[in-house]
Amino acid sequence: MDSSPPSTQPVPESLLPSEPGAPGRGTHIVWDWNGTLLHDIHTVIEATNAAFTELDMPTITLDRYRDLYCVPVPRFYERLTGRLPSEEEFAVLDSTFHRHYFARVADAGLAEGAAELLASRRSAGFTQSLCSLAPHEHLVPLVHGHRIHQHFVRIDGSDPSGPSAGKAEQMARHVRELLVEVQGLTPERTVVIGDALDDAKAAAHVGAHAVLYTGGSHSRRSLREAGVPVVDSLAEAVETAERIAG
Repeated sequence: MDSSPPSTQPVPESLLPSEPGAPGRGTHIVWDWNGTLLHDIHTVIEATNAAFTELDMPTITLDRYRDLYCVPVPRFYERLTGRLPSEEEFAVLDSTFHRHYFARVADAGLAEGAAELLASRRSAGFTQSLCSLAPHEHLVPLVHGHRIHQHFVRIDGSDPSGPSAGKAEQMARHVRELLVEVQGLTPERTVVIGDALDDAKAAAHVGAHAVLYTGGSHSRRSLREAGVPVVDSLAEAVETAERIAG
C-alpha cells in the first residue's frame, strides 16, 4: 500500500456514528458514491452535453457514454474524438463539465433502496464506509444532505489541492485508516461496491473483493471485463458481497 500521508480528511465528529470504532462484524462494505449510492448518471450526461455544446462538440447519448467511458478521463475523450486532448484542452473540458455538474448535482437522488440498505446493515451491526474521488469538500455536504452520513464509519473524498491520485491510491489510504479505526477488519472480509472498472482495480489493489453495479457509468459489457460479479441492483450487490466475503 501507499505509505504516503493520506490526502483526504476524516469525517467531522458531528457527522460520524456514535461508535465509529466498534468492532467489525462480518463483511465490511466500501461504497463508491457517484453512480453507485448517488444515482447521478443522468446528471453526468446532462452536464457532459452542456459542456460539449458550450465547446462546440457533438452531444452524446447515455448508451454511447457507457460504452466509451474509462479512466483516466483523457482516454475517454480520445475514444470519443479520435485523439488525446492536450493538457490545456483537457483542463478546459474538465472545468466546464464540473461547472455544469455541480450546478445540477443537488437535484440527483440516491439509487433505489440505497438509504434502506445502509440503515439495515448498520442496525444489524455491520460496518460500511464511503470512498470517492469526488472532492471531499463537496462530498461530505451531499452525503449529509441525503441523511445517510450516520451509516458510515468513515467518509473519504479527494483533496483537489493535494497530489493527483487515482482510485487505487485513494482506496489504499482509505483502507489503511479503516484497519486502524475498525477492530477486526481485514481486506479479505472487505468488499468494494462501485459502478466502474476502476473500483474493481482499486479493490484488487488492497486485497479486497469487488462487486460492480450497472446503474452508473459503465455498460454491463465493459464491467464484465473486470472478472468480478456484475449486478443490476444495490440489494443484489449487498447479497453478493456477503456471499463472497462472508
